[in-house]
Amino acid sequence: MRNACCGVLAGVLATSALAAGNDPMAGNPFTQPSPLAFHLPPFDRIRDRDYLPAFEAGMRAQLREVAAIAANPEPATFANTIVALERSGQLLARVGTTFLRLNACNTDPQMQQIDTEMAPRLAAHQDAIHLNPALWARVDTLYRNRASLKLDPESLQLLNRYHTIFVRAGAQLTAPDQARLRELDEQISSLVTRFRQNVLKATADAAIEVDTPADLDGLSSSQIGAAARAAAARGLSGKWLITLQNTTNQAVLARLTNRALRQRIYEASIRRGLDGATDNTTVIAQLVRLRAERAALFGYPSYAAYQLADETAGTPEAVRGLIDQVAPAARARAREEAADIQKLIDAQAAAAGMPSFTLAPWDWSFYAEQVRKARYHFDQASIAPYLELDHVLGDGLFYAAHELYGLSFKERHDLPVYQSDVRVFEVFDAGGKPLALFLADYFARDNKQGGAWMGPYALQSRLLHRQPVVANHLNIRKPLPGQPVLLTFEEVTAMFHEFGHALHGMLSDVRYPLLSGTQVPRDFVEYPSQFNEMWAREPQVVAHYAHHYQTGEPLPPQLLAQVIAAQNFDQGYATSEYLAAALLDLAWHQISAAQAPDAAGVPAFETAALTASGFDYAPVPPRYHSGYFLHIFESGYAAGYYSYLWSEVLARDTGQWFHAHGGLTRENGEYLRAHVLARGRSTDPDVLFREFYGHAPEVGPLLEYRGLAGAAGN
Repeated sequence: MRNACCGVLAGVLATSALAAGNDPMAGNPFTQPSPLAFHLPPFDRIRDRDYLPAFEAGMRAQLREVAAIAANPEPATFANTIVALERSGQLLARVGTTFLRLNACNTDPQMQQIDTEMAPRLAAHQDAIHLNPALWARVDTLYRNRASLKLDPESLQLLNRYHTIFVRAGAQLTAPDQARLRELDEQISSLVTRFRQNVLKATADAAIEVDTPADLDGLSSSQIGAAARAAAARGLSGKWLITLQNTTNQAVLARLTNRALRQRIYEASIRRGLDGATDNTTVIAQLVRLRAERAALFGYPSYAAYQLADETAGTPEAVRGLIDQVAPAARARAREEAADIQKLIDAQAAAAGMPSFTLAPWDWSFYAEQVRKARYHFDQASIAPYLELDHVLGDGLFYAAHELYGLSFKERHDLPVYQSDVRVFEVFDAGGKPLALFLADYFARDNKQGGAWMGPYALQSRLLHRQPVVANHLNIRKPLPGQPVLLTFEEVTAMFHEFGHALHGMLSDVRYPLLSGTQVPRDFVEYPSQFNEMWAREPQVVAHYAHHYQTGEPLPPQLLAQVIAAQNFDQGYATSEYLAAALLDLAWHQISAAQAPDAAGVPAFETAALTASGFDYAPVPPRYHSGYFLHIFESGYAAGYYSYLWSEVLARDTGQWFHAHGGLTRENGEYLRAHVLARGRSTDPDVLFREFYGHAPEVGPLLEYRGLAGAAGN
């Protein structure tokens, strides 16, 4: 999930001179708010050539607005300073938000060039605002006098956030330190952009070409069709192409019988970003050093300490304390699972009169699926016909949202999209009041970033009279025309997860855009999304969406029971791969600038970090290796990948609360909506959770949900 700030904090790009005598904004679609429903960007009118002039004009306009605020001869008030900042930069927000979203999901070489050019200018523009001494003096004066302002709680929260953001942006630093900070911010932003573009190209280049259909034995017809379609898209006639997801493990490894091909796919995955034109080792080495130096300017011992000071967790020690409550059970369960898999490998080898082999990372999913089938009497292939995309969307996600929050959804075919397979739905609140627009962009493309995420095109705000427009993005492989889109249960869970983010954005009901929806700490933003995952496996919801795509027959009750029972299967692996990545993230961001390795030392640093964390177990690699770890080197989760675990504690506590209070009911949904989902960051997140749950979070429900409660070491 990705957030974008509004108002002054969504600033993009510094100014440059206009060509004499020309008006580059003539006919530009960003000049005025979109006339479409909910101000949806006019995708059919936007061209790459529109971005730069809109950025330029938007920057000039915002700098004029900010200069007027800073130079206002009237004493600083909440209205003429803080609210004025919230209103500033509307043109800039329109172009910046649209470019950010489309560059992630529908990029092209020209957009990437614009991104490369503008990233350091974006950083310079933000610094020009946050390091403006006159503006800072007004913000600081209001903050110091906040007790006498008699602000309502949400307005006081907004003032506190602005003050914190200015301080963390360097407003209190000395002039020499501010000068160095500006340099660091420009360099860091350029490196982040380079990392992202390297991963996109490396992932596309690492796709595995297959010449013989026999090598695809084990894949479903839908998966084979997707491979044929991917090959055809690159002009590889008569071939099949296994494209990669952004994670280390690849979904096709669970079904491919060809062990040599499984190994090729796995090794291609982990080599991304390590050499050639897309080598990210230099980027990583420079990025962690510069981040550490930046944190030191603020007096923090590490970048992790700097980042976590503004998160719910507070400190690296608190994060490690949580991980330590889960890690022993995860490690123990993973080794139990590996032992079961090795027994199966040995037994099959003996039955075939062949020598056995030691379990390798590219073997885990393939044999784990067989263990799952033997233990629970089903495999993923047996449930795939019941997990058709449209049924999951309409009868799963939308159904649960209706039962909980009274929402209804109507597809809009009259609104433009940026790709023909993107779908737009108007969302109505109970009683039929228009609430939001929801964009569903579920299919993989070569010009689309890997993984799954939610992105808002517009944040809800009563101040700006704005309703939310949010998009969900996945990377489901599209089958050949005429074939059904059949999902894995993991893809179904991902859909529910991202829709949880969408609900957080759509149900927001706050005054100020900075506090809207998902504009919360990283270790809280994953809470609503991970809570929403529970409905993917809730029997009442599964029974509603899991229907055979050909016959319409519901998933048989026995198979449904087996699906639910099997959800705790392989959780040692899943939890361990995640924790390994989270601890690798902390390792990178708890070092000083002097301790940062050079490019050649990046692989060794990662190996040492995994060894020190106790997650250097060969059959269970980290969910991301450093070379393609987008979350921490590009997507804003630096020192924050732990957030999924921190948030999941809250999510599983909430799930337990729902079950104790009757489950999937409007009463329960409205209670969560009123206390959490509608509130954004209008109150501190830990206060929001305590008000909802009644007391501090507990880790027990998470361990139970993952089936780790009885694991050794717990």
